[in-house]
Amino acid sequence: MSLQPRAKAGCQFLALATVLIVLALMFKPAFAFVEMAARELRYFWWLVLLVALAFWLIWGVGRKPKQ
Repeated sequence: MSLQPRAKAGCQFLALATVLIVLALMFKPAFAFVEMAARELRYFWWLVLLVALAFWLIWGVGRKPKQ
């Protein structure tokens, strides 16, 4: 069974959101870091980089380059 590209992207986004919520609930220090990052801009950039890395790992790794 093959999913439509839009459905696949929706499933990936839902999985990412679920993982982030579970991690925030399981690891209170991580949630405290995100809360602190929202207040302090210098920490916020680390959060942005970590989220960008997560997106790259989910959608970018393993993809064949366009020819």
